Amino acid sequence: MSTYVLLPGAASDSRHWRLVVPGLRAHGHDVITPDLPCEDDSAGFDEYADVVVAAVRGYGDLVVVAQSMAGFTAPIVATRVPVNQIVLVNAMVPVAGETGDQWWRTSGSSEAMRANDEAHGRDPNREFDPVEVFLHDIPEELWDDPLDQSGTPFEKPWPLERWPDVPTRAVASSGDRLFPIGFQRELLRERLGISPVEIAGGHLPALANPEELVRALL
Repeated sequence: MSTYVLLPGAASDSRHWRLVVPGLRAHGHDVITPDLPCEDDSAGFDEYADVVVAAVRGYGDLVVVAQSMAGFTAPIVATRVPVNQIVLVNAMVPVAGETGDQWWRTSGSSEAMRANDEAHGRDPNREFDPVEVFLHDIPEELWDDPLDQSGTPFEKPWPLERWPDVPTRAVASSGDRLFPIGFQRELLRERLGISPVEIAGGHLPALANPEELVRALL
């Protein structure tokens, strides 16, 4: 059996995975859900990886699952401890020397979101609404208060020279409003040479569509 290491996205913590953990454990897998230091202004992606490495000590057969911003952290972890597989979930995929802030422009993410909003009749110039972007398909009782997300990780260049030589696959949500599905297909093809498994839901399938996400992870 594997050890699934579930990494949350920005301004989030282990609560994000609470509907996914039972599904993985029901199949006999170990699950680790480290809380990353998102509120710590001294912590960049190297320090995020330090936390994960400490959390997995003593475990083997690691499958590192990266939600959104954790796409920057998971590959760093894979250079420090043996990882069997990386699974990206609606994730950012960096290239050498790219900062988190640069990623929105260099990846084409911002333009893709704008075009997707226009195609679906949403005003692309409206004020950013996290409910509309992240929570539109999640039951209100599952909405968590976001943590404060430090900008430090977005300011530092991604430290790796290339993606690690670790099998990597991706899960992408067909209704993601932050990273539209067409954008994700192209990003994954260009940067990693892979195609995603596509599931229903928006940017946060661990809360909106946990059963299908568990099937995709398995």
